[in-house]
Order: sequence, then C-alpha cells, then structure tokens
Amino acid sequence: MAARRISSLLSSSATSLGRFSSWGRRINSFSTAAAAAIDEPIQPSIQIDHTQLLINGQFVDAASGKSFPTVDPRTGDVIARVAEGDLEDINRAVAAARKAFDEGPWPKMTAYERSRIMLRFADLLEKHTEEVAKLETWDNGKPYEQAAKIEIPMVVRMFRYYAGWADKIHGFTVPADGQHHVQTLHEPYGVCGLIIPWNFPLLLYSWKVGPALACGNTVVLKAAEQTPLSAIYVSKLFHEAGLPPGVLNVVSGFGPTAGAALSSHMDVNKLSFTGSTATGKIVLTLAAKSNLKPVTLELGGKSPFIVCKDADVDKAVELAHSALFFNQGQCCCAGSRTLVHESVYDEFVEKAKARALKRVVGDPFKMGIEQGPQIDNEQFKKILKYIRSGIESGATLESGGEQFGSKGYYIQPTVFSNVQDDMLIAKDEIFGPVQSISKFKDLEEVVQRANASSYGLAAGVFTQNIETANTLTRALRVGTVWINCYDIFDAAVPFGGFKMSGQGREKGIYGLSSYLQVKAVVTPLKNPAWL
Repeated sequence: MAARRISSLLSSSATSLGRFSSWGRRINSFSTAAAAAIDEPIQPSIQIDHTQLLINGQFVDAASGKSFPTVDPRTGDVIARVAEGDLEDINRAVAAARKAFDEGPWPKMTAYERSRIMLRFADLLEKHTEEVAKLETWDNGKPYEQAAKIEIPMVVRMFRYYAGWADKIHGFTVPADGQHHVQTLHEPYGVCGLIIPWNFPLLLYSWKVGPALACGNTVVLKAAEQTPLSAIYVSKLFHEAGLPPGVLNVVSGFGPTAGAALSSHMDVNKLSFTGSTATGKIVLTLAAKSNLKPVTLELGGKSPFIVCKDADVDKAVELAHSALFFNQGQCCCAGSRTLVHESVYDEFVEKAKARALKRVVGDPFKMGIEQGPQIDNEQFKKILKYIRSGIESGATLESGGEQFGSKGYYIQPTVFSNVQDDMLIAKDEIFGPVQSISKFKDLEEVVQRANASSYGLAAGVFTQNIETANTLTRALRVGTVWINCYDIFDAAVPFGGFKMSGQGREKGIYGLSSYLQVKAVVTPLKNPAWL
C-alpha cells in the first residue's frame, strides 16, 4: 500500500462571526452557530456489549469487582463503566499468557498458520470498520471520517503487513574460523506486556500486537483508561478469527495500578510502552528493578516544522496547519514548533491565522468536521493553562485561546506568533491545538534551535532546494524527517525517537527486532568437505 498521508483530511471552511477575545483584542471569528450545535451531540448507533477484562479467551470481571467510567469527550457524560483491572488481574492475565506460550499451540504452530489467523482477523476488522470507527470516535473524540477512512484501514494494513512477515522470520548461517557450524536463531521473547495510549488507541494496538504475535509471542495488553472500548472490541474479533485462548489478553485499568503491575511483573519478558516521557521513565525504572526486561519506548515530542525562505508559503501554511492541528493536536510527533524564515514570516503568520479561523470544529460524528474535543477534562485544562502561559510570557495571540462552545472539551484552534524559545509553549509538549510560530535567519541558527530540545521524535522541512533538504535531513537529531510532507505513516516505515523521545523502533522490519531475541548455536564439524 502506498504511504498514507494521515494529515490530508477534510479541507473545508465555515461561515464565521467576528468577536472580541477576553484579552481585549479582535482576533477570533469562530462560528457561534457551530458552537451551539455541538451542545446537541449525535448519538452513535452502536451498542456497548463488552466492558470486561479479556483473560484466557474469556470476558471476566475485575477480581476486585471494581469498574470505572469511560466518558464521551463531547459532553463529559459516561458512555459505560469498564472493569478496573489491577495487580491480581495482571497476574491472572500474565499466567494465561505464560501458559499459552509454554504449553499452548501459538508458538508451536507453523508460522504460516499464525499468518492465516492474523489475515482472518484483518478481514474481520475491515468488515466491522464502521462499528470500530464509531467506538473510536465516541471514546476518543476524533472525527469519525478520520477514524473510518484513514485510521482503521491503516490498522487493517498493519496486521496484513505483519501477517506477511510471520513465515519470513529466520536466522543466518555464519562462517566462523575453524571447524564449526554456526547458525543464529531468532526466537520470540515469550510474554510481552504492551501499554498503549489514548490518542491513537487502535493504531498503536496494531503497531505492537501485530509484530509481537507475528514473532510467536503471547501478549498482555494494558489499554488506556480513557479509551478502553475499541481494544476490547477488536480483541474479541481476533478470537473469532481463531486466536487460541491466552495468546492475547486485555486488561483495562490505571497506570499506577495495572500499568505498574505489568511493568514490574517478574514473568513478563518484554515491554513496549507508548505515552509521555515522564511515564516512560517510570516504566523503564520498574522494568529494570524487576527482571531487567527489555523495553521499547515511544515517548513525547516537540517536533520542529521548518519553513525555508524558498518555500511556497500557501502550501507551507496548509502543511504546517495539518502537522499541528491533526487529531486535535494530540499527536506525539505534532509539528508543534513552527520555525519560519524571516523573509516569509509575516506572510506566513497572517495566512496561518486565517487557516486556523477556517478550521471546522464540532461534533466529530458530523461529516466535514476537522476538529473534535480534547480527550478529557484534565487535558482540556492543561491546554488552556499553556495558552494562558503563552499570553503571560508575551507571545502574540493571533487566534483562538478559549473554549469552543459551552459543553464538552472543545478548544478553539489557537495560533501564537513572536514565540521565543524560552517560553513554555515553545519547550513543553502541549498535546493540543496550539500552534507556536517563531522566526529564524539562517540554516545554522535553525539547526541549533531545532536540536536544542530534549525531544527528538520527528521534524518537517519545507523547501524547494535539494541541498537545503539534504543539509537539514542529516543535521536534525530526530527519528523521522519529512521533506515537503508530514505525518506519512506506512506499515513498512520505521518510527521512533532520539533522545528523550524514546528508544527502539516500531513498524516495518525494524519493529520485528523488538519482539525477537537472537540465539547463537555452535556445532563442531568433523572432517568437513568445506568451511
């Protein structure tokens, strides 16, 4: 499948009415009619059938009997109550995964048969795209069109990609000095603990579960407490496709309880975590203090989007807008530091402001909506706090800056100009619809400033000069550089960060190595015909 541009979505405009912001300057013209409309959200036509833990192929209540609410970010209302797993439930899930690995058919069946089960699951998932997309939108707040037309097809593609790899994993025959036959075996770790985030629940599910199962491991997956519904639903489909009991176990719960128990479990052989850098440090510490299990981490970012002096400004504005505002700005690799050459800076700022004012915010179940609500009240308040910080620090608020509507966790698309590198909005991962625009003079300066961040997940470069592109590609200390594009995610393209943005890689052939360990086998040869 060709690389999918995840950010090329729903370009549209809205009729808007001007108004004054609470800071006394006329900067916004967001539609009050649209804001009123989101107070009457569409009721999705899907029934929530499964809210329990999935352990050893069965839906079960939490051992404690506890449950917690998962809420609709459009309103703050409860969608359903979900089983709250903790230490005892993690123990049950790990025991099931261990038995499935040590005694069950999954690691012992042919790789081709594992591949066939994964392909059947991908077919079932594709068949149920509408239901899964509705769950994802209802629980997360992302636009339904984004979930149904972009993300779920990418999940299907990821599982088909790794199903294709299942029977192509092999070691090597190694020439050695002396009369010995040497070969390497690539073996599954055993029980893998996978912890996924709330911003792209099923995409990250596929990035981790796909390669882990293709390599013959068994899995205990901890779903994010904000978005547990889709992982439970699709894991049920996986069992319908023929997955043996205990191979894939799903525990919903909170980080300090279920997440910590999984990270520190002595019978988990491998961990993979996606989330904040702060939590990633905790996961890594717990893994080290327990059985020193290896950990793959995909963490935070503050990715620079660099607009060079030769850029087509109109195209650069649209791409920078998508790079930041996609998924309500809740993207680890969001282009959240927009660095623009001084010769085109003023033009860029005016056009970026105009584009933000045209962004269509509203109920994510409505067609044509570009931006839904933030995930929850905690994230909503955090983003507004950063916006206040930007104003107090002296950045120029060009647009937005407030709640959109009166209900739910919607925030106006916000643009700041004259942002300085020492401001919090320029340094911290905001994880929201807040674009910070700064200017630079030359390549030497922009490289130094781009690399000054503690993060190193991704970067975007917009230029028509191949020499400039080549210079920046090699100079930027990040895991991915997009040239004249952004958010291109393909199953075969590896993804991961430098510095405090993580360790290891996901997707592609590199993603397989996270779930395999190498064993060397040496056998003496007597009177070999050749060496």
